[in-house]
Amino acid sequence: MALRSPGDLIHPDKTPEIAVALLTGGGDRPYAFGLATELISKGTSLDVIAGDDLDSPEFHGKVGVRFLNQRGNQDSNVSLFRKVLRVAVYYARLIRYAATAKPRIFHILWNNKLQFFDRTLLMLYYKLLGKSTVLTVHNVNASRRDSKDTLFNRLTLRVQYRLSDHLFVHTEKMKHELIEQYGVQESCVTVIPFGINNSVPNTRLTPAEAKLRLGIGGDRKAILFFGNIAPYKGLEYLVTAFQRISARANDYQLMIAGRPKDCEEYWTALHKAMRGDIAKGRILLKADYVSDDETEIYFKAADVLVLPYTYIYQSGVLFLGHGFGLPVIVADVGSLKDEIVEGETGFVFKPKDPFDLASTIERYFESELFKNLDNRREHIREHATARHSWDEVGRMTISVYTTLLHLSVPDNVRQHESS
Repeated sequence: MALRSPGDLIHPDKTPEIAVALLTGGGDRPYAFGLATELISKGTSLDVIAGDDLDSPEFHGKVGVRFLNQRGNQDSNVSLFRKVLRVAVYYARLIRYAATAKPRIFHILWNNKLQFFDRTLLMLYYKLLGKSTVLTVHNVNASRRDSKDTLFNRLTLRVQYRLSDHLFVHTEKMKHELIEQYGVQESCVTVIPFGINNSVPNTRLTPAEAKLRLGIGGDRKAILFFGNIAPYKGLEYLVTAFQRISARANDYQLMIAGRPKDCEEYWTALHKAMRGDIAKGRILLKADYVSDDETEIYFKAADVLVLPYTYIYQSGVLFLGHGFGLPVIVADVGSLKDEIVEGETGFVFKPKDPFDLASTIERYFESELFKNLDNRREHIREHATARHSWDEVGRMTISVYTTLLHLSVPDNVRQHESS
């Protein structure tokens, strides 16, 4: 469905109530939290379909907000039978909810476990119920990124993209790919910013205190890799680069905080390559899930964040780093370099090139950006917030909702548009 122009909207003299079901799919808690809280603050009536991982005080005790915990606890340390039962119960609840749900807009942030079912039959079910579906596309084709792409995968993606009434993406490259490879109409795609993570605590903890908590000497140059570990993240190139620079100087520290995800063979080989540095304390490894409360410690202990990715559209980790005022060194893939002001908020290096990465890391630690990091952190935060505010994300999202519902733009959204 193509968006209508403002002149086509009805009810110009009153602010409508916009009711939306936000289907989180249990993925990416920071994004779901940021969007949901912003929509609520702008007066959207919201049904949040989620599980224990997203449950927060912000979703309770507010008029027009219902937190529907249909997923429950998603602990992975249970039997296969319990996992299968949990998925079946969730889908039964979701299907039953959709049949009686009052919101006319279903905004899908992530699909659920049964990707192919979600993309096809579940989408058709929503359409038969008369729902307008909005889909946030975080990865146009994640299977291609993970080297697991198939014709069937692309066909089901095409079905979901074509059945959606509107699509949100985070970069112009993603929009172009949807149009060129999946036949989506340009008018049905909106590029919106990736909102800054506001779900992770940011206390008065200082960088010096954070390093002390992790047992890192205050004079060490701390490099951080953060997030799930998978082949496309390119961690092996960072490890090789780190080993190269630490052979020339002994004041570097690499922190790796994240859980290996569906890559046992890859992780086994990589861990073996790091074993000596881990034993000597040069690499601090936490190969596990990092809670929100722990996240702050790693980002404040770090002097720089490195994203050595080999394939990516956009990364929430980059904005998390900038949200803490941390410079970021990124591989030139996807749209990562578009977020970097060279020498001001970070640096860019050639992907899959550990020698260029090593040189870039050394260049950073010799730069004025590092030497004046304490004073630069606030500038980095302000730059990121200006480009990726949830206020802007919420405004653009609600504008799409109102058009799909053939309503006038709410006053609080119109004011932001004209400001």
